[in-house]
Amino acid sequence: MNIFVKKKNFYLVILVISILAIFFALYVEYILQYKACKLCLYQRIPYLIAIFVSFIGFNYYKNDKILLIIILIFALSFLISGYHYGIEKNIFVEFSGCATNNLDITDKTTLLKTLSDNIPSSCKDVNFRLFGISLAGINSILSLLIVIYSLRTLIYEKN
Repeated sequence: MNIFVKKKNFYLVILVISILAIFFALYVEYILQYKACKLCLYQRIPYLIAIFVSFIGFNYYKNDKILLIIILIFALSFLISGYHYGIEKNIFVEFSGCATNNLDITDKTTLLKTLSDNIPSSCKDVNFRLFGISLAGINSILSLLIVIYSLRTLIYEKN
């Protein structure tokens, strides 16, 4: 039996990937000083949830419902990151909560207060690339691979 397909090991792999993804995002934001947009922050939520769910799954690995929850979590992560990547590539329109073009620069005090606040970057601005791909693109690929890996694990354990 393949070691990476066993359910107990599956949850350990998902736990490690999720922790590494969160640490890498925090490293890019706080150590490398790249500001995260709102969608970048939203993309971290599935990984945080997956940390807790995979910990539970590791202890109760015979329950298929936990594996289905992991599939749902990373399918949602794929949708969020795919939407973000689509905004970066001008396929989708940026939602109003993410755009930074609604600043009032006519009032001096408002402008100074806005500049002193920590304004997140626009969702369509790519601040950091790894191997020429934005982090949203990498997250889309990673989330899709985890969904495929999860489905493979579910099917393999059933047979």
